[in-house]
Amino acid sequence: GPSNSEGAGKVSLLKKVPALKDGDFTLAECTAILLYLSRKYNTPDHWYPSDIQKRAQVDEYLSWHHANIRANAPKTMWIKVLIPLFTGQPLPSEKLQEVMEGLSTSLKQFEERFLQDKAFIIGSEISLADLVAIVELMQPVGVGCDIFEDRPRLMEWRRRVEDAVGKELFFQAHEMILNIKELSNVQIDPQLKEHLAPVLMKMLK
Repeated sequence: GPSNSEGAGKVSLLKKVPALKDGDFTLAECTAILLYLSRKYNTPDHWYPSDIQKRAQVDEYLSWHHANIRANAPKTMWIKVLIPLFTGQPLPSEKLQEVMEGLSTSLKQFEERFLQDKAFIIGSEISLADLVAIVELMQPVGVGCDIFEDRPRLMEWRRRVEDAVGKELFFQAHEMILNIKELSNVQIDPQLKEHLAPVLMKMLK
């Protein structure tokens, strides 16, 4: 049900998604959930390495990610699809340009600081850092902002992530994001519009 419902509050005190309920145990925040699942199910070591320095590199990226890639990439989807959908008003093109400039700076840092000449963020194998990064970076693609174009190093990294995950699973996981424009034709409940419109606008301030 809605994330602001009473039932959602029992799963996450923040009443936000993502949230996890595992028996009587509940957990919020995507990074914490990923780390919990990797530990509980004893996933292959490359996802969150036991080597202390490699693990620290994953942690370093995850810490950097929130204030950089995540602070910019999803806003392209809000500006081009979600805010017009919930408010009925398009945002000025200057707002998208501002976000794209910030994202471009973050992508430059991503390539130069984290990716460098490596196959993946922490070396020759995929990790949780790559998964967290690619999910955000596919959001601009879904609304027609191909951030991989003219960035060959970033494009090659994306292809390696696709291959490592498996192309079928990769596109299945991103199906909703890549078809987000179809939401423009969906009729939204007026109460939901009233609730979400100010939240989305606040996110862009």
